[in-house]
Amino acid sequence: MPSYRVLAWIAYDWAFSAFNTVVVTFVLATYFVQAVAPDPATGTAQWAAAQTVAGLVIAALAAPLGVLADQGGHRRALLTAFTLLLIGCTALLWFVRPGEAYAMRALVLVGAATVGSELAGVFYNAMLPELAPPARVGLLSGLAWGAGYLGGIACLAACLFGLIERTPPPFGLDPHAAEPVRATALLAAAWIAVFAAPLLLAPGGGPPRRGTGLRAGMRALGAALRQAASDRRLVRFLLARMLYTDGLTTLFAFGAIYAAGEFRMDTTQVLLLGIVLNVTGGIGAIFFAFADDRLGAKPTVLIALGALTALSLAILLTDRLAVFWGLAMALGLFVGPAQAASRSLMARIAPAAARNAQFGLFALSGRVTGFVGPAALGAVTAIAHSQRAGMAVIVVLLAAGGLLLAGVRTR
Repeated sequence: MPSYRVLAWIAYDWAFSAFNTVVVTFVLATYFVQAVAPDPATGTAQWAAAQTVAGLVIAALAAPLGVLADQGGHRRALLTAFTLLLIGCTALLWFVRPGEAYAMRALVLVGAATVGSELAGVFYNAMLPELAPPARVGLLSGLAWGAGYLGGIACLAACLFGLIERTPPPFGLDPHAAEPVRATALLAAAWIAVFAAPLLLAPGGGPPRRGTGLRAGMRALGAALRQAASDRRLVRFLLARMLYTDGLTTLFAFGAIYAAGEFRMDTTQVLLLGIVLNVTGGIGAIFFAFADDRLGAKPTVLIALGALTALSLAILLTDRLAVFWGLAMALGLFVGPAQAASRSLMARIAPAAARNAQFGLFALSGRVTGFVGPAALGAVTAIAHSQRAGMAVIVVLLAAGGLLLAGVRTR
């Protein structure tokens, strides 16, 4: 029977996914581009700029704060603080009304919520090796990631059928002021608060150690960076993850835009696509959770990346909507395993004494070049005047990351 802390840790992944699904990918990002920004092209550029700034903040803070958690025992406090930042900024998106006057408010709130989400993830991920024995790290990581996908489905379905598509709108919400769409921010914030609470309130963790502050943490960061730089397999793994994570991030950011542009899918169809992809993503993450501990984390990631590369290429070569749906559903099966097995691989590589710091570097590797994929996609699309040509950047990043990971030696 899993312990309370294990169940609470899995529930946090269920909670966490509401932000990425509702705010970043499917609902509020689309609302911003269509109803808040002056035009879709400008809105896309503004959204990308806000995410870039957030990425730079995350890159600057992830590793130092990870060291602070290692040296001073502040992990629980930092996890709580950044989760509260995520919840508060997500809820405040309710006040983003249609019109250009609210664009800056939206961008600041989304940027701050992204920082809260990613930095909370550093301390959340670092708990993994403490909650499962080495032979079950992959299983727990995959099950939690699968729960995250299922949580994303449930929250997105609640937004779609309980708020956006409901006629008449509940609670007297005014469609002309986009209140049913804006209310999804309140629902997502409440979702995160309710399901994250068990982990934040779980016993354990111990009090902070005296005499350890940010200055001491920065000194320890230098030592952690030197230690990481001397570990060739860790450096190679982080570089590989940087490449294929850029590919996955770009896929998430532009997949819905590609579907809408190339196949003329409307908002409801895009949301249904999101639900379907979360279903297949959850199935894949849970199924491969059992394979991770049997095959090893590295082979699991390589299998997932190989399938993602092949399926992404096949999607770019088809112009039939039914084929696109089938390939997209298959692609979803391998997104979760690539991410969950990467987390379990990091848990196996990172030394226990510097676990939070190394997961800070893990977060850094997923963010420091996060602008490269979208920028390359935009440049290729503009030069070739083709969405398909631009999306080919994703195939290159996934394949390059897989090839680099193949050379990483693991036990």
